[in-house]
Amino acid sequence: MSVLAAPSHAERPASPISDAEAVDLLRRMVETSSISGNESVVAALLLQEMSRRGFVAEMDSAGNAIGWRGPRDAENIIILLGHMDTVPGVIPVRIEGDLLFGRGSVDAKGPLATFVTAASRAALPPNTAIVVIGAVEEETPTSRGARAVVDRFQPAACVIGEPSAWNGVTIGYKGRLVMECSIARDLAHTAGPGGSAADEAVSFWQRVLAEINRLNQGRTGAFHTVQATIRELRTSSDGLAEKASLVAGFRLPPGLAPGQLQQAIVAHASIGQLNFLGHEAAHVSPRDNAVARHLSAAIRRERERPVLRVKTGTSDMNVVAPHWRCPIVAYGPGDSALDHTPNEHISLSEYLRTARVLTHALESLASELATAAHRPAEAEAQSSRESE
Repeated sequence: MSVLAAPSHAERPASPISDAEAVDLLRRMVETSSISGNESVVAALLLQEMSRRGFVAEMDSAGNAIGWRGPRDAENIIILLGHMDTVPGVIPVRIEGDLLFGRGSVDAKGPLATFVTAASRAALPPNTAIVVIGAVEEETPTSRGARAVVDRFQPAACVIGEPSAWNGVTIGYKGRLVMECSIARDLAHTAGPGGSAADEAVSFWQRVLAEINRLNQGRTGAFHTVQATIRELRTSSDGLAEKASLVAGFRLPPGLAPGQLQQAIVAHASIGQLNFLGHEAAHVSPRDNAVARHLSAAIRRERERPVLRVKTGTSDMNVVAPHWRCPIVAYGPGDSALDHTPNEHISLSEYLRTARVLTHALESLASELATAAHRPAEAEAQSSRESE
């Protein structure tokens, strides 16, 4: 399938990134702060590197860094969609032996640097293009970067850049809903009969948890149950009025739409204001989809058994998969248990191994897509010859 809108630039040969250059690229990316909403500096770094490697590089209106390799009118587009932003937290960037420490090393600059490296190395058929996208604001409920590219492309296949470990392939993520609750009331003496705004917020949360427990009846396992967590709880007073605010996140299993949970929560709200955002349904790809197959084969080539995973978090897969409806998985180096932690670090040898795996997978996937694209034309030509 071809891209809906593409720049008209002359094709340039790719310049493959060496292992040493790949490590240097990742180190520079991790050294460049890019908290959600402030990704422009790391985007410029990526655009410069991709342009130097023969990609046609551009920044779109959302601030995404996009690198094109291959013909603009390619029959088949493979999208490698990673994200540039990180959560807050300064971790001194350093290399200790095989380990690179720093915020974003795992989530998810490691996977994104892997994408750029593998895309520069892969040998592609003439009718195939690879598009590397470094998206903004994946770590926020807005997912602004992914939403900006949903209508621009119609890929034949997609890989999402998230840590799965080099021998793991993530085929599914839970859904998400974020709730903001605000309760305000006139200040009253604590000895009075009425409760405080904080009391009401806590009481409301207890009702929400009771509803979650009801929804989880008959469900087992973290991936198949609703998870609820308070992200923020604050109280304030100006001496005349008081306010309590609560922000909570919900992880949703397959089969439970964000709107369904929202309606159930609203039914338990007696006072206050509610706002909901981050509506993302769970997504699980077929285990035998084309991208998973080729990544699994490339992992076996490295003499390891591939592991298919589902995750209790969300990713940009939840945003783009319902629209693109193409084979899609998430893949990238790193231990996701280190995401957002003060000890975030990545193994450089694993990072380079992941780049090798992805390079082989991209080449075999592109070959399969090219062959499939030619079959209808060949069949039509054969039918035409037989009718003569």
